[in-house]
Amino acid sequence: MSILPTTTKQWVITGFEGPSSLEYTEAPIPPLGDNDILVQIRGASLNPRDLLITQGKYPWPTKETLIPGSDGAGVILAAGPAVTRFAPGDKVITMLNQQHISGSVTVEDLKYSTGASVDGVFRQYGVFNEQALVRMPETLGFVEAATLSCAGVTAWNALFGGRSGVVREGAWVLTQGTGAVSLFALQLAKIFNAKVIATTSSDSKVPLLKALGADHVINYSETPAWGKEAKRLTGGVGVDLVVEVAGPTTLAQSAEALKLDGQITVVGFIGGQGSGEEVKVPSLLETWLNLYTARGVWVGSRKQLEELVSVVEEKGLKPVLDGKAFKLRELKEAFELLESGRNLGKIGIQID
Repeated sequence: MSILPTTTKQWVITGFEGPSSLEYTEAPIPPLGDNDILVQIRGASLNPRDLLITQGKYPWPTKETLIPGSDGAGVILAAGPAVTRFAPGDKVITMLNQQHISGSVTVEDLKYSTGASVDGVFRQYGVFNEQALVRMPETLGFVEAATLSCAGVTAWNALFGGRSGVVREGAWVLTQGTGAVSLFALQLAKIFNAKVIATTSSDSKVPLLKALGADHVINYSETPAWGKEAKRLTGGVGVDLVVEVAGPTTLAQSAEALKLDGQITVVGFIGGQGSGEEVKVPSLLETWLNLYTARGVWVGSRKQLEELVSVVEEKGLKPVLDGKAFKLRELKEAFELLESGRNLGKIGIQID
């Protein structure tokens, strides 16, 4: 029987001054409870939320002296006596909302948010409740698999968590930019034989979007009225669904792109708040005036993550990773790349 580790190297947030608040430490591994699992974390990835948490700008609760990071994948080393879902040797990925098993998220679920209200994955070893883990896809490496925990399942929920049958063969989906959720949404929509219109601000990113299967790409810097152009590309009918990641700066154009009884799935606000009269934000009344559904998405449930894992394995989906891979000790450098916005695809962390 192998000897289990007793300590772990880990990153903790000691303040809210940005990545400079991160401190690399070593700490004892706590004992396992009856339903706990000890995971050797082998891969992780960064999300914009991780940066917001270091800055004290995250809009949900965070604990003091926090180990950040929601996206992790690894191997089970030991399990408590009451564990039934996994066994030592199994490969697993973490969930962001650890107690959100299925259905709608609840206030209680939000109290157990990995890398925010409970300790996260930027460490060598971590103890997790068995309910907070999902089987890792056999077709992905550890860093690749870690990207499913937040961006992957958010895209899955955005496409398939609303009205049934919206995303189907021949349906039109519009994605925005080359962020992780958008790229996952593009890949997943194509797997289900939908047609995809992608937007970007840079012609240099068009080849990537085309390589992932985009049927049309609109450069919104050159075509400010891109919503009207998207509708034209559909023959004047409009798209069935928009995966909205930018927020106030793009909502009006997203609504313009929709067909009657279409759907906007709002998953973020990376475009900021705009600047007064320069940006028109649709009101709730416009969902009636122009007949569309607006739906908000916060990540996804364990059931949805399990569904995504099955599709990833069956269809061979590969997440888009940035070319630069970081070691655990280089986490601050990874945060600096995230803060710069220069990455194309998910930023991965390899953990030895």
